[in-house]
Amino acid sequence: MAGLRGEQMIARGFQREGVDAIFYMMGGPTSGTAAACIELGMREVYVRHEQGAAMMAHAYARVTGKPGICITPAGPGTANAVTGLANAWADASPIVAIGGSAPIRGATLGSFQEMDQLAMMRPVVKAAYRVEHVSQIPLLVSLAFREALDGKRGPVYLDLPGDVLSAEVDEANIDWPSDYRVESRPSGDTAEIERAVEILAQARRPIVITGSGVLWSQASPELRAFVERTGLPLWTTPQGRGVVPEDDPRLFPAARSLAFREADVVLVIGARSNSMLSFLRPPRFAEDAKFIVVNIDGTEIGHNRGVELGIVGDAKRVIEQLTEAAAGQIELDAGHDWVCRLQEKEKANRERSAPLLHSDSLPIHPLRLCHELNQILPRDAILVTDGHEILNFGRQSIPVYSPGSSLNAGPHGCMGIGVPFGIGAQVAAPDKRVVVLSGVGAFGWKGMEMDSAIRHELPIVVVVSNNAGFTSRRTGGSVGRELGHQRYDKLVEALGGYGEFVEKPAEIRPAIERALASGRPSLVNVCTDPDAFATTDMGFSGY
Repeated sequence: MAGLRGEQMIARGFQREGVDAIFYMMGGPTSGTAAACIELGMREVYVRHEQGAAMMAHAYARVTGKPGICITPAGPGTANAVTGLANAWADASPIVAIGGSAPIRGATLGSFQEMDQLAMMRPVVKAAYRVEHVSQIPLLVSLAFREALDGKRGPVYLDLPGDVLSAEVDEANIDWPSDYRVESRPSGDTAEIERAVEILAQARRPIVITGSGVLWSQASPELRAFVERTGLPLWTTPQGRGVVPEDDPRLFPAARSLAFREADVVLVIGARSNSMLSFLRPPRFAEDAKFIVVNIDGTEIGHNRGVELGIVGDAKRVIEQLTEAAAGQIELDAGHDWVCRLQEKEKANRERSAPLLHSDSLPIHPLRLCHELNQILPRDAILVTDGHEILNFGRQSIPVYSPGSSLNAGPHGCMGIGVPFGIGAQVAAPDKRVVVLSGVGAFGWKGMEMDSAIRHELPIVVVVSNNAGFTSRRTGGSVGRELGHQRYDKLVEALGGYGEFVEKPAEIRPAIERALASGRPSLVNVCTDPDAFATTDMGFSGY
């Protein structure tokens, strides 16, 4: 009978799961696994650093909704992926990570690159397993995908010793799991749905906050219908943007602080009560505000703050139920006192930031850079933001119009995701424009992955807000801050990409347009004001 090696079985398992792309570093015991995946027609992206592979897989998952695949060599190669996997874990994003490891037969002998990789991974992934016999591979691959996608999503790690990957099994003796995917969507309890509508209908200042759970459940159409029919004002977490286009009249992103502080009833759907929402606690939210929390993970309900009502269920189904139950019960029109207050605050904050959007000052203000970029971005473009000041400026001034089109570091604030996320997003959506708006410090962490973009002909455009250092001089101080206005555009040109250097506001838009038109991986290096610093609620999208 024909035999299959362990590395080929991994590839077959991926194929059965519909995997179409892998992100990996060559070398070590997993090189054969990557080769087997490529032989089966999966797209490959081999990287300059394993952390980059994990970050690319993370972005791929965010854009497609499917687990991203990260493959690393043994020992230090797998250790290099820890930061990327930890960031995906904090962001509740699904990855299946395959790490090579020292052979089982040499355990405890001090084999080359031998280390306890399971112990290293367990704190930063949803689940971690070691494959100790080649016959376990089909089961554990299927388990990894189930774990990554079940309930609150997350990365799963499989440890693959070299002698397990090279072992061979008769193909006729392989037991491939089947019919193990659960596609049902749990609905909310009917009585709780009715109670939620009753509470919202009695509220004087109700708001809705949504998070990534709406994206993962593909509930954008349902959410849009809900806010259209009820008129309830909506905000999203930074990671959940785009579920409703941000030019919708029911969104008031620049009035976020006012809304959160004064809301008397808050409906939270598919978002965690973590630091991104100030733990739902005062002073960000009112002491006496009532919270209705909807989450597929019951452990998130009541976490950090007690709730008036908790509903365990899938966001898509629960929103459908709420929309049906709210018919004729909740109707906030444009003349409602609360809506008018939010409109006024939105207008005032936009007017406050408008002069900076059009400023001709030198050095260039980052908001002028964001404004120029916003003018030429296609409506369906994917925008990755990375850094400190420019992350906040971009988030506040560049609206998002579609689900999965806004990517950033997430709850861990892991700088350096920009270029890897751009690559992962471009692989996931080859027909869309992918633009990375990065700070200069953040670009330095993973800038050499531009080489990966160039080798694989992935035409991402990176726009660097080069304020000559880490953070603003007004927020981060001077110790260890200064980097200088280095010519990162020359670096990208030397690698074979397209680069431009910009020092004047009028040059920004033409430079980015030329980069987009070049069809090559590009970097536009824009000198921005080292003293400019971001605050919240300044423009289209506050923190």
